[in-house]
Amino acid sequence: MSKTAKFKIIVAIVCISFIQGLQYSVSPILGQISEHYPNVDVSLIQMLITAPALLSIIVSILSGFLVVKISVKKLLLIGAVIAGVTGFLPLLADNFWLFFVSRTVYGIGLGIATTMNVAVVAEFFEGNERAQVMGIQAASVGAGVAVVSTLGGMLGRHVFTNSYFINVIGFIAFLLIAVCLPDTGTVKETESEKIRLNRKVFMIDLFGVLEFIFLMSFTTNIAMHISGSLAGNTTVSGNLTGIFSGAQIVIGLLLDLIAKRAGRMTLPFAMFSFVAGAAILVAFPANFPMLAAGAVLCGFSQGMFVPTALTELSNSVPQVATAMASASFTCAMNLGQLISPYALNTASGVLLGETTTGNVYIIAVIGMAVSAALAVIWKMSSARK
Repeated sequence: MSKTAKFKIIVAIVCISFIQGLQYSVSPILGQISEHYPNVDVSLIQMLITAPALLSIIVSILSGFLVVKISVKKLLLIGAVIAGVTGFLPLLADNFWLFFVSRTVYGIGLGIATTMNVAVVAEFFEGNERAQVMGIQAASVGAGVAVVSTLGGMLGRHVFTNSYFINVIGFIAFLLIAVCLPDTGTVKETESEKIRLNRKVFMIDLFGVLEFIFLMSFTTNIAMHISGSLAGNTTVSGNLTGIFSGAQIVIGLLLDLIAKRAGRMTLPFAMFSFVAGAAILVAFPANFPMLAAGAVLCGFSQGMFVPTALTELSNSVPQVATAMASASFTCAMNLGQLISPYALNTASGVLLGETTTGNVYIIAVIGMAVSAALAVIWKMSSARK
C-alpha cells in the first residue's frame, strides 16, 4: 500500500474518532443544563453523556455480525449521518426529553464508529504498524474530544444551546470518510477463520467495564466539581475536558514507547494513572493548575488503556473476528459508562453519607485502585501459564 493510501486511511480513522468525540459535546455545559432544567434529577443530566452507551451496546453487537452483510465503509457513513442529525435535533424544541432521546439515538452512530474504527485499523495495518496506528487512533479520539469539548464550552458559554452546532462534525466526517476510506466489501468467514471470541477477550472486557465505571466520573462531574472563583465557568470546565483529551493525544503518540517499558502491565499502569489524577481532583477543587494536572493523569489513563486493550484484542482473534472482539469491548466500555453515574452517586451516598462530586471521586479512586490491583494479579497469573 502506498504512503498516500495509508495517509488517506488514517484521515478516515481520525474522522471516525471525531464522531466518537461528539459523545462529550455536552460535558462542559452540564452545569448550565442542570440550572436550565432544575426539576430534572442530576443523574439524568449526567446521563446526557452516558446515555448514548445504551444503544451503542446493542449496535456494537449487531455491527460485529453486520460486517458480513454490509461493508465497513457503508456502516461508517450511516453512523456519521446519524451523529450529525441527532446533534441538531434538540434545536427543534426546548425540551429535556427531546434532548435526552436525541443523545440516546446518537448512540447508534457512536456504536458503529467505536466498533468499526478498530476494524479499519486491523484490516489495513499489521504487526508493529498496527500498534502504532492504534496509538494514532487513540490520540485522534483524544483530539476529537478536545476539539468538541473546548469549542462546545466556548460556543455554549452564554447560551448553552449554541454548543449543539459542534455536531456539524458528523457531516464533515461523512464527506471525508466517503472520499478517503476504500470500500473493501463485506467480511468473509472461512472454515479456519470464524467469528469467535476467547477467554482473553472476555477478561479484557471485564476490566474495560471497571475502567469506564470509574473513568467516566471525570467528564460527568468535572463541570459541577470546580469550586471557588472557578465555579460555573463553562470555559474552565471545557478547558479541563480539553486538557483531559489532549493528554490522550500525547499518550497515544507515545504509546509504543510506554508499552515497550510497561510491557504486559500497561493496562494496570493506565488504571493507576487515573487513581493519581482523581485523587488530585478531590484535594484541589478550586485550584486550576492542580485540576489541570489531575485532568492530564485521568486522560493518560484512557489514552493508554483503550488502544492497549484493543491491540491485545485484535492480536488474540482471527481478522474475521476483529469487529466482534471490538464490539464486545465497545459494549464493555459503554456498559461502564452507562451505569457509572448511578453506581458512583449511589455508592457515595451510601458509603460516605452524601452524594457530592468530591465523594464520587473518592469512590472512583478506591474502586479504580482495587481494579488495577486485580489487573496486575491477572497479568501475573497469565504470564505463568
